[in-house]
Amino acid sequence: MLYQVISVAGAVMILIAYAGNQRGWIDRRHASYNLLNLVGSALLAWVAIADGRIGFIGLESAWALLSIPPLVTLAKARAK
Repeated sequence: MLYQVISVAGAVMILIAYAGNQRGWIDRRHASYNLLNLVGSALLAWVAIADGRIGFIGLESAWALLSIPPLVTLAKARAK
């Protein structure tokens, strides 16, 4: 039951980012878009690891990792 709640929360985060981008509410370069994708996909990867779903582990891990570079770029730009 706990994994179901975690997976739904992760999926909702990713869908909020996607819908926000599609509607023009959140730009894909914005920190909130990338944080929603990072946390959402990390939660889904965690559930996939616990369930031993290799395909989903790869997909969600890659999704999470791809969300990190834009966040690093934003952090560097703000530090200047």
